[in-house]
Amino acid sequence: MTGDFPPRPPLRATANGINIAYHDYGAGPAVFLLHGFPGLSFDWCRQVPALVAAGWRVVVPDLRGSGETGPQGDLSDYAMRNLCRDVIGLMDVLGLPRAAMVGHDFGGVLAWALGRDHTDRVAAVASLNTPYTRRTALDLAETMRRHKGESNYMVVFQSPGVGEAILESDMERTFRGTFRKPAMTLADLRADARLNALPVTVFGREPALMGDPIVDEAELAVYAAAFRRTGFAGAINWYRNFHRNWLDTENTADVVPVPSLMVVADNDIFLPPETTRGMERHVPDLEYAFIENCGHWTQREQPGRVNAILVEWLNRRARLA
Repeated sequence: MTGDFPPRPPLRATANGINIAYHDYGAGPAVFLLHGFPGLSFDWCRQVPALVAAGWRVVVPDLRGSGETGPQGDLSDYAMRNLCRDVIGLMDVLGLPRAAMVGHDFGGVLAWALGRDHTDRVAAVASLNTPYTRRTALDLAETMRRHKGESNYMVVFQSPGVGEAILESDMERTFRGTFRKPAMTLADLRADARLNALPVTVFGREPALMGDPIVDEAELAVYAAAFRRTGFAGAINWYRNFHRNWLDTENTADVVPVPSLMVVADNDIFLPPETTRGMERHVPDLEYAFIENCGHWTQREQPGRVNAILVEWLNRRARLA
């Protein structure tokens, strides 16, 4: 995680009733890096050296369901409230009263939830690609069903075993075809009704969508080996808690009061820039950073730009927060 490949073996901690694998580098104020789907702590291998060099203690867990932490607990244990407890519990074990949170994809959802529900423990929140979304009239799975249709990957993931069978049928194909730059613009995507639905085959099985690779064969092997050990069920369980998360937030204050940063990628097919509009109504202390010529896998597609943005913002807003 500090430039060596592969990373050194993870550390282990018992927190929130499970065994969590994590990496811990550097010294100084703490920042957690929270990966998305289908990801690992290894997603952040290009960010750790820059943050450590800037004087940060960088904690990078394999989140519940993935990597060396792997699947643990029942389906309900993957509800966002409990996933927050995983992180807070790890902070307790490490003796960290406060930390900044940086997330990508689903890790961004987790970072926003931590900033909203655990304000006393979170110094600041930065999210790559993933906006903070207010609580709406329907849960996200039902919203996607109505707007994108039954083939949408989030809808398909609601049925136990279906997503797993597709993604696990050829692990190398899944990751080799997924971790790529976009091959079409957002305008082109929207003109194609089938692809605009973001079918589950978007993960490695839609070559029209995916352009140049952003991971090499050695890095690809890390992901394939990790998910071959764990399968995808634990990671997909995050999606299967959309309705439970919606119920859990019924009486939650819909605001993230801590210093916050939204990093927007201009060509993200999963989370287009317009999904971030209006966030400031719920995230009052919000800044935006815009990355051009970038798709969804931002920290791998544009690591230098991401590192510069994060170091500058964390140094300015999180050290003294």
